[in-house]
Amino acid sequence: MITLTPRAADRVRAMLAEAGTPDRHLRVFVESGGCSGFQYGMSFDEPKADDASIVSEGIKIVLDPSSQAYLSGSQVDFDDGLHGKGFEIKNPNAQSTCGCGKSFS
Repeated sequence: MITLTPRAADRVRAMLAEAGTPDRHLRVFVESGGCSGFQYGMSFDEPKADDASIVSEGIKIVLDPSSQAYLSGSQVDFDDGLHGKGFEIKNPNAQSTCGCGKSFS
């Protein structure tokens, strides 16, 4: 389905702790927009009845049904280096991506 790298999981844990909401799930989703047609999004949320729920690197992740097809096999990484982009989704289903790394088609 979708996985987190250890770096991404560490950053999500830190963000949950900072927000004081360690019981929330990481919602990863796809929506229309961006410069390539679709864009990625992430938020902290509670699961909904039709969500797929998984755990990767100890982080609870939820995906809505429409995002599942776009994100199947994807990996979420986090890069905070000199040229780091923050969270980055490596999506094998994307036919093309934008230079920003947040948009795809």
